[in-house]
Amino acid sequence: MFKGTINPMTCTVFLDLLAREAPPVEFEAPLVEARAAGAAPEILAELDRAKLAALRVRALLEHRARREAELSALFETAGDLAGLRDVGAVLEAIVRRARRLLHADISYMTLHDPEHGDTYMRVTDGSVSGAFRALRLPMGAGLGGLVAQTGTPYASPDYFADERFRHRAHIDMAVKEEALVAILGVPMRLGAQIIGVLFAANRSARPFAQEEVTLLASLAAHAAVALDNARLLEETRTALGELSAANQLIQARSAAVERAAQAHDRMTGLVVRGGGVEDVAAVVTDILGGALIVLDADGRRLAAVGSVGDLDEAEVADAAAASRGIGRSVQRGDMWVTSVASGTEILGTLVLRAPNEVVITDQRILERAALVTALLLLFRRTAAAAEGRVRGELLDDLLTGRVVHPDGLYGRARLLGVDLDAPHTLVVARHGAGEPAPRQRTAFWASSDAASRHGLMAARGEETILLLPGTDPGAAAQRVARELGGALGTPVTAGAAGPVRGPAAVADAYREARRCAEALLALGRTGEGAGSAELGFVGLLIGRDRDVGGFLGSAIGPVLTYDQRRGTALVQTLETYFGTGSSLSKTAERLHIHVNTVTQRLDRVGRLLGEGWQSPERALEIQLALRLNRLRPLTGAPEAPQE
Repeated sequence: MFKGTINPMTCTVFLDLLAREAPPVEFEAPLVEARAAGAAPEILAELDRAKLAALRVRALLEHRARREAELSALFETAGDLAGLRDVGAVLEAIVRRARRLLHADISYMTLHDPEHGDTYMRVTDGSVSGAFRALRLPMGAGLGGLVAQTGTPYASPDYFADERFRHRAHIDMAVKEEALVAILGVPMRLGAQIIGVLFAANRSARPFAQEEVTLLASLAAHAAVALDNARLLEETRTALGELSAANQLIQARSAAVERAAQAHDRMTGLVVRGGGVEDVAAVVTDILGGALIVLDADGRRLAAVGSVGDLDEAEVADAAAASRGIGRSVQRGDMWVTSVASGTEILGTLVLRAPNEVVITDQRILERAALVTALLLLFRRTAAAAEGRVRGELLDDLLTGRVVHPDGLYGRARLLGVDLDAPHTLVVARHGAGEPAPRQRTAFWASSDAASRHGLMAARGEETILLLPGTDPGAAAQRVARELGGALGTPVTAGAAGPVRGPAAVADAYREARRCAEALLALGRTGEGAGSAELGFVGLLIGRDRDVGGFLGSAIGPVLTYDQRRGTALVQTLETYFGTGSSLSKTAERLHIHVNTVTQRLDRVGRLLGEGWQSPERALEIQLALRLNRLRPLTGAPEAPQE
C-alpha cells in the first residue's frame, strides 16, 4: 500500500478518527502501519503531518465542546436565576455544575457571616465528611479565608504543602478528613463586597488552568446574583407583607373612624332632635354591642340599655375616679367605665359591659358618648333652670299678690300649661342650706317635677315651694318629702295645704303649708310630709279655721299671765311635771330645784287654775295647751288674754 507514491485518500483515515472522536493514542495507528509496511520516508512524513493536523483539529473540537458545555451551564444557571423560587436549589445547581465542568472530585460554597465575622459552609457537592460540611473559616485563615479576605482567586495544587496562607489545625483536619489535595477558590462579589467563596477541589494533586479559574469565577458571579436576587426577593416579599398589613390596618382604622364618625353623627342628631340620655345609650350599644347603664353624680341610675348585671358600687366609683384622672375610659374586667363631667363638676358615669374586646377607636366612641351625655345633662339642667325661673316668678307673684290684674296671671299660667282654676295643693319643703351642688340638684328636681305635673315651683332660702295639681295635700307632701329627700340624700320635711282654686287662695295656703312643715319639725318628725289633716289636734289648731288664742286663754291663761308679769317659771314646771308622769322628785331633778319648790309652784298653779286641774280631762287639756303654747310662734295665734 505504501510502496509507491502516497495515496491522498489514505489521509482520510484521520478524518474517520476525528468523526468517531477517537482518543489521541489511536491517531498513531496509521503511521505505525505505514512504517510496518515499509512506506517511503516522504509518505511517513506526510502521514505525520496529517496526524498532527488531525490532533490539532481534535484539540480544537474538544475546546469548542468544552466551551459549549460551559456556556450551556452558564445559560442554564442564568435560566435558574430568571425563574428563581428557591435560592437553596439554585446554589446547589451552581455547585453541582462547577464540579462537573471542572471535573472536580468535590465543589462547595462558603458564605460570609457578618454577625460572627467569619465564613461558613453553605452548599457542598461530593463531600463525604460531616466535619468538613460543618466547617467555619475565620477571615484570612485557610485558602477560603484568604480568598474571602483579599477578594482574589487562589489555586493550590497541593494544599498541605502550600505556605501562602495560614493553616489552622481544625481546618486542616477537616480538609484531611475529606482527603482533599488540590483546591481552587474564587470570590463571590456583590459590587465591592465579598459575600462568599466558590470552590472546586480534587483528592489528588493537579494544577488548575486559567480557563477553569475563569469558568469557576463566572459561576461564582451567578451564585452572587442568585443570593442578591434572593435577598431582594425576600425584602420585596417582606415589604409586600408589611404593605398588606399596613393596608389592612389602614382599612381597619378607616372602618373604625367611619364607625366613630357615624356614631358622632347619630349622637349629634339626637341632640339636635331633642333626644335624651336613653337615646345616646341606645346608640352606643347598637354600635358596640353589650349593655350600658348611665349613672348620675350620686350613682343613681338615669338610663339603661340591656342588663349590665350587678355592679360593685365601690369598684365603679374607683374606676370613674381613675377615668377622670386620665381623661380616658378605664377597663375593669369586661366592664368599661367613663366619667361624665363638665370641668370639675361630676355629672355622672357611663358603664359599658361589652361581650368583646373594645379597641381604642371604640373606646373613643364611649368617651364621645360621655361628652354628649354631659351636654344633654347640662342642656336639661339649663332648660329646667330657665323654665324654673319662669315658673318661680309666677309662683312668687301668686304668693305675694304683687300682680293686681288676674288676667296677666292667667295668661302667664296658660303659657306654662298651668290651669289656675283647677284644684291645687301647695307644698313647702324644708331642707338644710347645704352646698351649691345640693341646691342645684334641689332646683333641678323641683323644676322637673313641677314641669312634668304642670305645676309651679319657687325657692326661698331653705324652702322649696311647689304648687301642684291635686286634691290631697297630705299625699303630695309625703311624696315630695320622700322623692326630694332621695334625690338629695338628706331628710326633707314637707308641709302642705289645699286644695285651693284661683290665684287669691295661694298666699293663705302657703302660710298654712309653712305652719305644717314647721310643726313637723317642732314635733320631732323631721323627714316626714303632712297636711293639717295628718297633724291631729295640732292640725285643727294651725289650720285656716282655728282659735288658738282663745283655747290657750281658757286652758292655761292665768298661768301664762302670772309668768309674764312676775318672770316666774310656772309653765316650765307644768311641762316638766307632766313630762315626768306627774313625779315630784323627777321634776325637781330635771329642773335642778328642791322638791319643796316644785310643790310650792304646783300649789300656785292650783290656785290659778282652780280645783280639779289634775283630773284626767283637765290634765289632757292643759297638756295640749302647753304643747300649742310651744308651737304658738308657728301658728301665728295671738297672745292669750291678760287677767
